[in-house]
Amino acid sequence: MAVKSDIEIAREAMLQPITDIGARLDIPPDQLLQYGPHKAKLSYDYIKSVENRPDGKLILVTAITPTPAGEGKTTTTVGLGDGLNKIGKRAAVCLREPSLGPCFGMKGGAAGGGYAQIVPMEDINLHFTGDFHAIGIAHNLLAAMIDNHIYWGNCRGLDTRRIAFRRVVDMNDRALRQITSSLGGVANGFPREDGFDITVASEIMAIFCLATDLDDLAARIGNIVVGYTRERKPVRAEELKAAPAMAVLLKDALMPNIVQTLENNPAFVHGGPFANIAHGCNSVIATTTALKMADYVVTEAGFGADLGAEKFFNIKCRQAGLTPDAVVLVATVRALKMHGGTTKEGLDRENLDAVKKGCSNLARHIENIKKFGIQPVVAINQFSADTEAELDAVCETAASFGARAIVASHWATGGGGAIELAEEIVNICDRGDSNFQPLYARNLSLFGKIEIVAREIYRASGVTADSKVHNQLNDWEDQGYGEFPVCMAKTQYSFSTDPSLKGAPEDHVVNIREVRLSAGAGFIVAIAGDIMTMPGLPRAPAAEAIRLDKNGRVQGLF
Repeated sequence: MAVKSDIEIAREAMLQPITDIGARLDIPPDQLLQYGPHKAKLSYDYIKSVENRPDGKLILVTAITPTPAGEGKTTTTVGLGDGLNKIGKRAAVCLREPSLGPCFGMKGGAAGGGYAQIVPMEDINLHFTGDFHAIGIAHNLLAAMIDNHIYWGNCRGLDTRRIAFRRVVDMNDRALRQITSSLGGVANGFPREDGFDITVASEIMAIFCLATDLDDLAARIGNIVVGYTRERKPVRAEELKAAPAMAVLLKDALMPNIVQTLENNPAFVHGGPFANIAHGCNSVIATTTALKMADYVVTEAGFGADLGAEKFFNIKCRQAGLTPDAVVLVATVRALKMHGGTTKEGLDRENLDAVKKGCSNLARHIENIKKFGIQPVVAINQFSADTEAELDAVCETAASFGARAIVASHWATGGGGAIELAEEIVNICDRGDSNFQPLYARNLSLFGKIEIVAREIYRASGVTADSKVHNQLNDWEDQGYGEFPVCMAKTQYSFSTDPSLKGAPEDHVVNIREVRLSAGAGFIVAIAGDIMTMPGLPRAPAAEAIRLDKNGRVQGLF
């Protein structure tokens, strides 16, 4: 019998009215701003009304280093949430919104998979409630006001060679990475070099996901450093009088979105920064609100634990005052085989040697998570071709590094396939095993923080940067930004900056080629190796297979 695609499974779902889903968390129907029958935003009034309630337990789902074989963080997050509800716990999941870039690029849809999905899947992947469009427009309003300020006299003295705020679009478009703007004569302004990032890498996206309310959002936007004068003094968005209008554009978007899983359990889906070029977590406002309504909240952080989990701990938890109670580290036999040298063509054949060799990657992530004072549980996201011997090898490796591994079949069977994992998470939370602490102190130098992450998480032997990078970091420390955490922008495919180095490479050197100040978001971005903040489309993008059938239904969206 043919295996059903994710979109076929999603279309067969028996969705409940979103008011019924809200009722599972005691949300009154009039506090849900509905976008059709199956998705809604949670009102600010209701968010305010629950803020003094005690918090539930916070569980982070992260993963080994990603490979083309797939790992399944979102799938596991949804499956665990459903599993917790199946054993009688009041649980919700908190996820990021998919970007149109990956949906039409390499990845396809990003709403989970198999029988562990959030729905309505097509809506979530395509525009959803319009949050990303609002973020992109707000961002580009500030970009337009920068050039308009210069055109009408430039009373703040912005040096056009030192504009630090780029434009954005939510699509992979390599042609826009570096551009020259304002060509065409005097009426079009002053020509200058510019460029685009993908929306999920923008500072507005980061601010959106770290803001606690509308006032905090507007204040953070006002703190954005848009550029510098010839004397190298920073010019902020508030000086251009841009922040209030930008906050207006984001007013509705900042309300968390609520949808449901295939098993009709509540899911908050809000915000969507990438973890390889941004901080990789869903919004603070969604997570903190969910914690007031559910006893267990399962959230994810993007890509491998060296990126998403590290930023979740050092940036999101630090800024929002969150303390995770448990961590799930997702692995697949298939991905571990690739880390052990297997090609995609050999993934469905038993290869114990490759699994054991690839487990070096799993072991590295286990060790790294423990450095934050948390004992991880390994969730083996099971595939039909996995053999007992291969699964046993993964369990044995995890045990040898002091972590329990649990085989979970949520992709094939939904929440029922994650019951053992759910029970283990409840046991960990009940025992209070977590002793969470960030990796580095606030008062460490900015370059020192970069070195700590590179040495302790990536296992680099050193970090290099030219004098321009060092001078820029020193200037920011002199301007009062020295206590900011660092947000590493690095390839997601390796602990190193070389995506071809699989497994657990050591003694490599991390080169920081550029640093960017995100004063509104409250962190410094350190760009390492060849990573791009505007991805490109692959040779055969997913867009080539996405189409409408004769009935007007979407096809090709995984």
